[in-house]
Amino acid sequence: MQAYGIRHSVIVQPTSAYGYDNSCLLDTLARNKGRQHKGVVVVPNDVTSETLAQYKAQGVVGVALNAALLGPERFLKIDALMGRLAELDLYAQIQVKDNQLLALLPLLQRTRPRVLIDHSGRPDASAGLQQPAFQALLSLASNGRTFVKLSGLSQYSRQRYPYAYAQPYQLALLQAFTAENCMWGTDWPFLRAHQHMELGTVLTNFGELFPNANDRHQILWETPKRLFGFTA
Repeated sequence: MQAYGIRHSVIVQPTSAYGYDNSCLLDTLARNKGRQHKGVVVVPNDVTSETLAQYKAQGVVGVALNAALLGPERFLKIDALMGRLAELDLYAQIQVKDNQLLALLPLLQRTRPRVLIDHSGRPDASAGLQQPAFQALLSLASNGRTFVKLSGLSQYSRQRYPYAYAQPYQLALLQAFTAENCMWGTDWPFLRAHQHMELGTVLTNFGELFPNANDRHQILWETPKRLFGFTA
């Protein structure tokens, strides 16, 4: 962050050997050292409202639901959890890949928390813009409570930089959601990367893909400020 002039960040607990132990993340939030950090935790589906409220008081803004790694079946019937998130004004960060969003679509349609779709929905880059799961993602733009993270190009492009196959999906998401509901993410430290990755390269790629300065300002600052509660 210091090297690239980043002063605000959302730090996401990885779906990893940490399990539901978010203590390292919470310690980082407490040590912000002049920067503003917010956190996204990993919790069991039956986590209580009291525990979520305690997390929120420590700077947590959302809960990560990693269907891409764990499978969508784990999250098909989490209506109670989604209700608790809505009541506490926390958001659900959902990572899916390929056609997994189709399985979760009924859940997202019948529940009411704010939702952030991670890594552009990780579509099948070889299946085209009309693939059902990607069209389902675009349809969520109209509900007024879904945001999308324009990130993770290397995870679904199946190409090296500049990830040409992924770029049409980024532009389609920007058009559907508008910059007011899009944000960027580094994906650092690039867990499970299939190639060498550098933060500077990813940041440069973002600037080249979105040359409009107003769009960049909205995506990099105004949207996350509104969703996560950052202050200048």
